[in-house]
Amino acid sequence: MKEAKKQGLKQLGLLIAGLIAINVFGNYFFKRFDLTADKRYTLSEASLNIIKQIDSPLYIDVFLEGQFPAEFKRLQGETRQTLEEFKAYNSNIIFQFVNPLEKEEEREANMKMLYQRGLTPVSITVDDKGKQSQEVVFPWAIATYNGKSTKVQLLKNMMGASTEEKVVSSVQHLEYALADAFNKITKAKEKKIAVIKGIGELHDMQIADFLRTIRESYYIGPFTMDSVAKSPQRSLEALKKYDLAIIAKPSKRFTEEEKEVLDQYILNGGKTLWMVDDVQAEMDSLYNESGAILAYPKDLNLTDMFFKYGVRINPLLIKDEQATPIKLATGEPGSKTEYQQYPWKFAPFVYPQSQHPIVKNIEGVKFDFANPIELLKNDIKKTVLMQSSKYSKAIGVPTEVNLEMVTEETSPKDYPPGSGSLPVAVLLEGKFRSMYENRVLPFKDKSFVNQGKNNKMIIISDGDVIKNQLDQAYQPMELGYDKWTNNLFGNKEFLLNCVNYLLDDNGLINIRGKDVDLPLLDKEKVHENYTFTQAVTVGLPIVVLAIFGFLFTFLRKRKYAR
Repeated sequence: MKEAKKQGLKQLGLLIAGLIAINVFGNYFFKRFDLTADKRYTLSEASLNIIKQIDSPLYIDVFLEGQFPAEFKRLQGETRQTLEEFKAYNSNIIFQFVNPLEKEEEREANMKMLYQRGLTPVSITVDDKGKQSQEVVFPWAIATYNGKSTKVQLLKNMMGASTEEKVVSSVQHLEYALADAFNKITKAKEKKIAVIKGIGELHDMQIADFLRTIRESYYIGPFTMDSVAKSPQRSLEALKKYDLAIIAKPSKRFTEEEKEVLDQYILNGGKTLWMVDDVQAEMDSLYNESGAILAYPKDLNLTDMFFKYGVRINPLLIKDEQATPIKLATGEPGSKTEYQQYPWKFAPFVYPQSQHPIVKNIEGVKFDFANPIELLKNDIKKTVLMQSSKYSKAIGVPTEVNLEMVTEETSPKDYPPGSGSLPVAVLLEGKFRSMYENRVLPFKDKSFVNQGKNNKMIIISDGDVIKNQLDQAYQPMELGYDKWTNNLFGNKEFLLNCVNYLLDDNGLINIRGKDVDLPLLDKEKVHENYTFTQAVTVGLPIVVLAIFGFLFTFLRKRKYAR
């Protein structure tokens, strides 16, 4: 007995020593294992590089706490898992889930505060023991670091999508949304963006929401092209100090000197985001007594420049059956006036078909009077980011456009094969060649180069894609929101991704390419097989337990009956 006792104590001591050794070893060597098939909890290298820089507490308040239906419970759980993964790599990340509407006496004040911070709520149906009620949820988080804070959208807006579809898309977006927020508040601004002025561009109020958003991550400054006429060389040197130039819906003809400045800026590594129309047509002009306008070509003097880079914006209008709605008055004027929505075929609703990180998993984008982009053969790599649907076609100009067109009846025969899928946004990457190669220069430039370094630009054939609407107080509304139809389109996310891709130096945009497979319950199958499922999940364990009990009793009786 003493020998057995000694042996037992020895084994216990070895076990305790082994556990201590494993814990000590674990303090020096850190490794997590992701056993999911899609590796949804494996953080990308870009995310890890961001959180490594966090050297003081970073607080995240997540407003996903309370009574939720199953879909929101899934979003809540996935958000918690992702944050725990971040925290595992850096203990300075501290998060909590809170219900801002839990206390009735603070409910109204908290809702007002969240509204003012731009955190829009969603209405959900809660089923509590057969009793249904409507609740308000704020699917947002706020991250705070060293006194600086930013908001994180956890539930993506997807027009026409079910809650389950929104949750799946949101979970795919979680790591990027959180990593991007951490990057904004922990990293000092480095890159500079020039907003090109003096070319008949959109007014500041019309692009205010977009500029307000990118200002969180980048320095922004106006750059007027008027200075080119006085001193083009000095203007070029000043523009070279910026990393990206945004050209938002120019309406004036570019001079040759201005084009040379932009050309040499591009060849010296400057990124450009072009949003240009080649046809003069405005929605605001349609709301007149006749309800009609004449659409005609617009001469911006950019054709030869784009031709050299490998594309051509054709002076045509895209008419698309996959269109965004427009609200028009119907019936008699006065108190009997009613408003009805019609599809406006000159405002394509473009769903991205490309798997490029810029457009992957984003909502459809609203275009207005877009033009088709023709891809030309040269050494530049071209990626079509956005294109019209297969039921679309190009309309020649000049042509009359009137509101009566909403009543037109069409059929697939009106869109023959090959007429649709017209590019409206293209990414160009490579070593661009100067449009003034082997030509007389508009102004002398000692640093002139014929071929530049590796570079990239994005050309969008619609200037209104960046235009936000104004409310009754003439204040800018969120980009992509249509106050007339109460729809929110993906314009803002698309353009932000464009800027991030052009300026990204830490690979953050590549997180968007992550695919997450969330198996969701088929409610119809559950309803059809409810009795069978209930029998399997409730009755089968009881049957198995009864069989086990019977066998156990039978075997004991037989054993001890001898």
